[in-house]
Amino acid sequence: MTEVKTLLKNIDGSRDFIIDLQTKMTACPAITPHAEGGLGEAAKAEVILETLKALKFDEIKVIEIKDPASPTGVRPNIVAKYYGQNRKKTLWLMAHMDVVPAGDLALWKTDPFKAVVKGDKIYGRGTEDNQQGLVSGILVAKAMMEAGVRPAVNYGLLLNADEEVGSRYGIVSILKKHRSLFGKDDCFLVPDSGSCGGEKVEIAEKSLLWLKITVNGKQAHASMPQNGKNAFVAASYLVLALRDLYKKFNKKDRLFDVPFSVFEATKHEANVPNVNTIPGQEVFYMDCRILPCYDNKRVLAEAQKIAAAVAKKHKVAIKVEAVIDEVSKATDKNEPVVKLVSKYVREIYRKQPKIQGVGGGTVAAYLRNAGFPAVVYARFDEMMHQPNEYCSIKNTMGDAKIFLLTALNLK
Repeated sequence: MTEVKTLLKNIDGSRDFIIDLQTKMTACPAITPHAEGGLGEAAKAEVILETLKALKFDEIKVIEIKDPASPTGVRPNIVAKYYGQNRKKTLWLMAHMDVVPAGDLALWKTDPFKAVVKGDKIYGRGTEDNQQGLVSGILVAKAMMEAGVRPAVNYGLLLNADEEVGSRYGIVSILKKHRSLFGKDDCFLVPDSGSCGGEKVEIAEKSLLWLKITVNGKQAHASMPQNGKNAFVAASYLVLALRDLYKKFNKKDRLFDVPFSVFEATKHEANVPNVNTIPGQEVFYMDCRILPCYDNKRVLAEAQKIAAAVAKKHKVAIKVEAVIDEVSKATDKNEPVVKLVSKYVREIYRKQPKIQGVGGGTVAAYLRNAGFPAVVYARFDEMMHQPNEYCSIKNTMGDAKIFLLTALNLK
């Protein structure tokens, strides 16, 4: 008990460390090279590596994934490990180094890439998403190392590139090309989503299906509609007809914060540039978040069936195709890592944990689909991707304590 108190006290005294690391990382805009002006994660990775080397992890390596768009030609992913008494199993904390662009600078009260500390808050792009979780993960190792404490199993950091733009140069490539990094009994903490109160312990995500729908009619002058087939009108009828997906796939699952499947028309591509032309083509998209009890293929088939009926009625051609089709497995709520995180949410934050599934997607889906238990947890003020993004120093410390106690007690 005395040993645990010492470790927790170490985290309580880490304010200067948190501010210093956040300041250094924020000054390195780790924006994807696939966005205008993005330089990738290289500079930020160097800052992190300097910190990890100073702490003297037992293992540190950089996995470089080739990316011709990057100024360095690669995207770095950092792996660090602090050995436990049992070296055959590792509890990994997985966070990402990349950030989204700042957006409209006029909406920022401070320079988005210069950390500004105001009381409990550190302002800057990326401070919450995902630097808060990254710093919390490092604090866990720092506390154990400085106290000379070894956990029962290894404690690892997996700091990835490219999370904000699909993880192609991050965890997707690592699972495909470097699977030997992970043992069959390994499990993961992913501090990349959470709730303001800190109650939400996420163990599942809905399956993701994005549909591209192309309606082909016949372009004509708007004053002579008899000469054309209005793709816009047909598409409008189809948007409404596709609402029937809610009726067809209407089961509920109370594990999820939105307990039903979601089928929403979203993006719409531009058609004709002038008012007096009937459009011959319409393209729009649907974002479908589907409960695990349903097969994505069934949803796609039903959408195609609805589209065929509309196409026949309006004498147009309609193509419905999946542009993203991802099925997500769940982590069993009885997994030890789930139970431990829930236990320490009660102890540290005095909150009753809510084990949930979510409609949004995180990198944990890749891990779960690969057969690893993964818990997504953080106490966030939910400022990610917003102007004037900030992280809470108290939340950084509190989450680190939960992760630390989990690491110490996982067998």
